[in-house]
Amino acid sequence: MDIAQLYQHFLAHPVITTDSRQCPSGSIFFALKGDRFDGNRYASKALESGCAYAVVDDADIVPPGDTRYLLCDDVLTTLQQLARHHRRQLGTTIIGITGTNGKTTTKELVAAVLTRKYRTLFTEGNLNNHIGVPCTLLRLSKEHDMAVVEMGANHPGEIHTLVNIAEPDYGIITNVGLAHIEGFGSLEGVVRTKGELYDFLRTRQGSKIFLHQDNPRLTAIATGITAVRYGVDNAESLDIEGRSEGCHPYLSFSWRAAGGAWHHVETQLIGDYNIANMLAAVAVGCEFGVSADDICAALEAYTPTNNRSQLLRTADNTLIVDTYNANLTSMTAALDNFDRLEGDHKWVILGDMKELGDASAEAHQQVVDRLKAMAPEQVWLVGSEFGKAQHDFRTFDIVDDVKAALQQQPPKGKLILVKGSNSMRLFELPPML
Repeated sequence: MDIAQLYQHFLAHPVITTDSRQCPSGSIFFALKGDRFDGNRYASKALESGCAYAVVDDADIVPPGDTRYLLCDDVLTTLQQLARHHRRQLGTTIIGITGTNGKTTTKELVAAVLTRKYRTLFTEGNLNNHIGVPCTLLRLSKEHDMAVVEMGANHPGEIHTLVNIAEPDYGIITNVGLAHIEGFGSLEGVVRTKGELYDFLRTRQGSKIFLHQDNPRLTAIATGITAVRYGVDNAESLDIEGRSEGCHPYLSFSWRAAGGAWHHVETQLIGDYNIANMLAAVAVGCEFGVSADDICAALEAYTPTNNRSQLLRTADNTLIVDTYNANLTSMTAALDNFDRLEGDHKWVILGDMKELGDASAEAHQQVVDRLKAMAPEQVWLVGSEFGKAQHDFRTFDIVDDVKAALQQQPPKGKLILVKGSNSMRLFELPPML
């Protein structure tokens, strides 16, 4: 079956699923393979559970004469090709977002601003990989004016793959930093891979990027492409200028477009580092004619709910929770911001930063050295990588050991930063704090 034929089935049944446990009536099941599973084995179950069709790539599991099975060469490739075909048929304006840190927050801020004027589809959660991106595109309908598509990568070439599926018209790279080095091999590998978004847009007529002008790594690779520039430095070269007005503890800032009037925003995000994410959303809003009042209202209304830059007040303590991901760039930014916050009794609980490869030991030592300079009241470090660094802080192998310690030594009246890679499970700690 070719893509044009499959697309006719999709138009009649415009809901897809890749999980045989979630099969809406009349949907199409794509039998994807993984390292430990083969979706072809679950195709019959998906059909029994309500799917109208199952796209499979194993002819042996297709019952003779059963037209509900749609046989292809490779299910994943077919899913991606169908998503691109659908995107081309609709012609929806698409903004692609990638970066080492801040891409999910920026995606949500951009979507919040655009939704004030347009019917906007955006990536759910962080479904930003070779499966999540096509699934997002296949949620597009004629009712949508715009789409904001997040794109993640941990190996070279992955952004190239994603942009050739989504074919964005506009792009944002939030930043590039030391993350997923096991996959990328070096910081230069990170820059090259994230830069694949710019490479694609150079080939697309009428495309633009929203460029964080304060970031020299981004400006160095942003040649030959029209850019809307935002930042807090070098006002004369900026289309959108911002200035931080502090974190107490939430970020407050002001912005203006091309030397115009200043607009003040009181956010619900922790950390000065979020001003770049905010300004990216401002730049997008201005480019697409969202009013200044609506831009400010959207940014002020946004509340993080995904363990990113969240402020939580418990009965005993005030917590800053940022446990979805961690790398040297985001960890340093979080610590710098925490150091500036007012508080007499500061605790820091950090978990290992994953996927740093040969750079891991040096990166963890840099974080430890920053902690030594900060001298919080208490520092607890979780994981084997922090355990190898040179320091006198209290260390734990796993999060369960931290829980046991908290039962014996429950903190009260503290300002506590909790941050680490998601696999360290530090998101389990706030209920105990």
